[in-house]
Amino acid sequence: MTRAFALFGWLMLAAAASFAQSPAEPAAQVAPAAPHGWQSLSPQQQQLLQRFQPNWNSLPPERQQALARGSERWLNMTPEQRVNAQQRFGRWQAMPPAERQQLRERWQRFKSLPPEQQQKVRESFQRFRQMPAEQRKALRQQWRQMSPEQRRGAAQVRRVHPNAAPARPQRRGGRR
Repeated sequence: MTRAFALFGWLMLAAAASFAQSPAEPAAQVAPAAPHGWQSLSPQQQQLLQRFQPNWNSLPPERQQALARGSERWLNMTPEQRVNAQQRFGRWQAMPPAERQQLRERWQRFKSLPPEQQQKVRESFQRFRQMPAEQRKALRQQWRQMSPEQRRGAAQVRRVHPNAAPARPQRRGGRR
């Protein structure tokens, strides 16, 4: 039962993420989502989403499509990917609501960026992940020591000069 609940929760998260990953377009240009009939789902998707069957027709079409996409992604995952997804969902559930809301807002800000900037953010993140753990730790510490103004300045420098070294925080009240 717990595993089924975790799977359901992950599907909900995947559906929300998959819905959030749709291309950002002005609202006037977005066509309303067409309903996704229960019978159009594969038997495997129906099994995963069986909890929704009684109310499927009353779900908004966007929700139906998001659930269908999330279940399809789940079915296409390897067992290892599914384990990782369940672990991520467990971490998500353990987060305080305020932290989850902050992450949702960051995700929305990211999705509102132009595609070129999104790609730059992904590339920067990949470079960060490839750094040795000690270097990542040092960068995080530098970031925490910066004032909000210094952080904005460092981010601006990185936008103009993507390969620039991270700005070093100025020590308060004394020599460097």
